[in-house]
Amino acid sequence: MKGLFLKPKKDSIMETILVTGGAGFIGSNFVHFMLKKHDDINIINLDKLTYAGNLENLEDLKGDARHEFVKGDICDRALVSELMAKCDAVVHFAAETHVDRSIVSAGEFIQTDVLGTQALLEAARERGVRRFVHISTDEVYGDAGDEPSKESDALMPRSPYAASKTGADRLAFSYFTTYGLPVIITRGVNNYGPFQYPEKLIPLFVTNAIDDKPLPVYGSGRNTRDWIFVDDHCDGIDTVLRADDKYNGECFNIGASQELSVLQITDIILEYLNKSHALIKHVEDRLGHVKRHAVRTDKIAGALGWKAKSSFEEAMEKTIRWYVENEGWWRRIKEKQEEYKKFMDEYYKNR
Repeated sequence: MKGLFLKPKKDSIMETILVTGGAGFIGSNFVHFMLKKHDDINIINLDKLTYAGNLENLEDLKGDARHEFVKGDICDRALVSELMAKCDAVVHFAAETHVDRSIVSAGEFIQTDVLGTQALLEAARERGVRRFVHISTDEVYGDAGDEPSKESDALMPRSPYAASKTGADRLAFSYFTTYGLPVIITRGVNNYGPFQYPEKLIPLFVTNAIDDKPLPVYGSGRNTRDWIFVDDHCDGIDTVLRADDKYNGECFNIGASQELSVLQITDIILEYLNKSHALIKHVEDRLGHVKRHAVRTDKIAGALGWKAKSSFEEAMEKTIRWYVENEGWWRRIKEKQEEYKKFMDEYYKNR
């Protein structure tokens, strides 16, 4: 059996949730959100600790008896089966997620996002969990076009990352239709907030601007995304996790209807940090770059009464301030992590 086990605990009067990818950006924020909000849960946190997984994201949970960290791979079927036997529900974040990386190395995305998801679904089916929440993405829709994407729209992924997530999304649904596994799928929009790995747009631009380094804007910079503060996304997932069983097999978009272009985001960052717009550097566009990602959230609002609560302006200010105040966290990645430096040097060297 592979895996490093820390602080094992199982309290029979409490629900235990398996969170995969819980040392990453959204996953670690979800773990914090759930432990703060609910007194009646334990969390088993399974993470492989690849380049984007970071135990520093969980530093403040040391000694918390309700949090058990397990270092391991979701593709390790024996480990997954053993952990699943201890759990009542699953929230599955673990995935390769960066579009740019998928363009240059698609194989890892298929392995983790599709085959890893299948290993989890199979173990969940065998062990009889009460709910399996699969975290998908609005990337599965492809370009939103003139209207925000709704759950019934065709899935038209435009990158290897999006295609791998589409495969996992539909695989999760198939385990509901074929085996009756109580699956619900969420499709979230672009997240921002603390602990986001600094290859992604907002933390990359904030940290580059702090150091007066260029901000590489793809193409015109007018491509737009719907942005959601990570705490709101966590709240939406928690709402889905606790939804009535009649919603098993459903998909729910989780968005904030806060649609901004890359240039608008860049302007906000530079203005907050009082940096020159001369730092903007337009570079060769990303292959297959989607012009617009946006979703309709009527379904989750009508069925579950959920909507995002955060003001974009306040949440964005909080996010930028976090990177300013936690310089050591991101400098350890940007200046000392070989995986980060290698990818950034190779990916941007001809841009």
